[in-house]
Amino acid sequence: MNAPQPRPDWRDPVQLAACGFGAGFAPVAPGTFGTLVALPLWWLLQPLPLALYLGVVAALALAGVGLCDRAARALDVPDHPAIVWDEMVGYLVTMVAAPPGWLPALLGLVLFRAFDILKPWPIRWFDRQVHGGLGIMLDDLVAGLFAALLLQLILGVL
Repeated sequence: MNAPQPRPDWRDPVQLAACGFGAGFAPVAPGTFGTLVALPLWWLLQPLPLALYLGVVAALALAGVGLCDRAARALDVPDHPAIVWDEMVGYLVTMVAAPPGWLPALLGLVLFRAFDILKPWPIRWFDRQVHGGLGIMLDDLVAGLFAALLLQLILGVL
């Protein structure tokens, strides 16, 4: 039987941000709820020129390494389920160069969650071999890349 996970402290701004501003506190499917938080963020970012969009996503990913590392250390759990900053940024990676609209947004969400949950190679390798904040972020960034490629292929066919 697994020991209960420590509860994140929502009063700590680092843990609050790493936990998707509360989305990660969902009692079930916190990763999906974290991904849902990224939907309105993508909606705001998607009109940006591609280079600026990529810059913002890169900055969020770099910030996520530190945020996730500090939150994991504070919780004393290597990758606490409530830490969902990685899902938020992974979804934004999925949506790079996606056209606006609800179909691409929803399809991107489903594809990203599928890659994040199933963790095909090499995503699973990164998840198991890279630790700390970089490890928390890296498997979701790779899942986002895989989902982005598949999303672009699907949208090119539709």
